Amino acid sequence: MEYYIHHIPVFLLAPTEGASIPDFCSAAEGLFNSPELLSQVDVVYVGNLRELGDRNATYANGGIYITNQEKTVEDMLENFVHEVAHSLEDVYGPEIYTENLINEFKAKRHRLCEILKAHGYSVSEPLCTFTEYSRAFDEFLSNEVGYPTLLSLTMGLFVSPYGATSIQEYYANGFEKYYLEDPMYVRKISPVLYEKIEGIINDAA
Repeated sequence: MEYYIHHIPVFLLAPTEGASIPDFCSAAEGLFNSPELLSQVDVVYVGNLRELGDRNATYANGGIYITNQEKTVEDMLENFVHEVAHSLEDVYGPEIYTENLINEFKAKRHRLCEILKAHGYSVSEPLCTFTEYSRAFDEFLSNEVGYPTLLSLTMGLFVSPYGATSIQEYYANGFEKYYLEDPMYVRKISPVLYEKIEGIINDAA
């Protein structure tokens, strides 16, 4: 059986845990009804893939890799849209990561660290100001703080807790929320990021 998202082949390399691949492909086409935003994606692989490591999805060298263990189409779509966002960094990186977006992210990270300190957490100052991904900071947020707690602490600050881990995930999570939930919520929470996403969409169109 052959599957496609527009012109992009989707290879199912192992049975999914429940998500329908035809439904996933149809839903992805519906979200990106114009294929221009998929210009950097050459192929999608779904399976138990070594490229994933401990992640549910990743983008590398024109390919989007997604775990076959997702049970719903919605979960697969979240993975796909998130990695489409990362694929667009190849083209729009200089336009995305400008000083105004960096400043917006840093201000939110600073506020998060203040909140964490107020709740009794010991937070590394250098990690608070570092914008790139840090495994140490990610593990601190996930293991010491915990994402359920982080969700309540970041409500109204980040569109999702994972967006606090790095400026790249801040952008990709905003892109995901824009497409899958509510663009106006992204605009309310992260106005500079919203303008970046709108700029990408308008340019691709």
